[in-house]
This record gives sequence, C-alpha cells and structure tokens, in this order.
Amino acid sequence: MAASSQTVQFPAASPFTGADQMEHWYALHTRGRHERTIEQRLQERGVSTFLPMVTEIHRWSDRRKKIQLPLFRGYLFVRVARSKASVLRVLGVDGVFRFVGSGGEGTPIPETQIDAIRALLAGELSWSHHPFLKIGQRVRIKSGALEGVEGILMSRSGSATLVISVDAIQRSLAVRVEGYDVEAV
Repeated sequence: MAASSQTVQFPAASPFTGADQMEHWYALHTRGRHERTIEQRLQERGVSTFLPMVTEIHRWSDRRKKIQLPLFRGYLFVRVARSKASVLRVLGVDGVFRFVGSGGEGTPIPETQIDAIRALLAGELSWSHHPFLKIGQRVRIKSGALEGVEGILMSRSGSATLVISVDAIQRSLAVRVEGYDVEAV
C-alpha cells in the first residue's frame, strides 16, 4: 500500500499565515467514530485537545452497557496558535479533515463557549441536543451550579431553557434553568 502525502495550501487571507502566537480554541471536523484515536494522536504531538464525552446506555437483547460517546460526533476541539507549524501538526494527523470555519481556515471559538460545555457536563444536569440557533436573547446565569454560563434563553414546554451554542460547528445543547437567576448579557 503506497503512503499518501498531504499538502496543506494556505489562502492569502488565511488566519493561519500570521504570526499570532496566542492560542485559541478551534473545532476540527474528524472522521466519524475516530474522535478518541485522533485526540490521542494530537496529544502525542503536543496539541491541547478537548473532546466532550457523554455516557449512554445501549441495550441489546441479552444485556445493557454504559458506553462513552463524543458529545458532538465528528468534531474535536483543539487549542493552538495561528501558525503554519501548528496547523501542519494538526492536519497531519490521519482522520482530521479540516478546521471548521469559512473555507476550512478555522474560526476561533470563544473560551466561554468551551467553559459552558465543561460546566454543563460537570454539573450532571439533565440536558438535550437542541437545534442550532443564531438569534434570540443572550443571557448569563448569575448563581448556582451554572454560574457564569451564557446562552440563549427560550421557553420550552412551559419551562425556561438555556441553549448553549458552539457557533463554529453549529451545534447546541439545551438545559432547563427553572429556578436559576439569569440576567441579559
């Protein structure tokens, strides 16, 4: 089997051509069902990663089993600086298709969105996937387990729901916020 080589072209307006050494979070579009392997390979290359995982119970005719699955299948988050070396280190991993963003160049993800996902998963609260929303009132939770988490406040089945969105991958999560004190951002 012949080895394949991967050449990465940088458009003239690419954000990765600059010398910005500050690290930002980016989403990667990855090969499905390979997120954990890709995460491990990236970590071996010294890349900071975040792969949010959830536990699901799968049932077969003879047994049940708890399985850890990626929250956003086909996506993985990396924290890298905007440099050609960083991009090549990431895109050189088998199974990484592209940085998520306009033209595959990568759109930085605000730290607050990554922190919101971490807080939601750490809080072990009841949540559900939610269609991605771009419009609506942005709010911040003022107290409680989700203090500081920002999202879009909605009404769902007569109860208050906070939608936490990751703009770059157009995915959202919804969590009930009845009883939380929220403020407009």
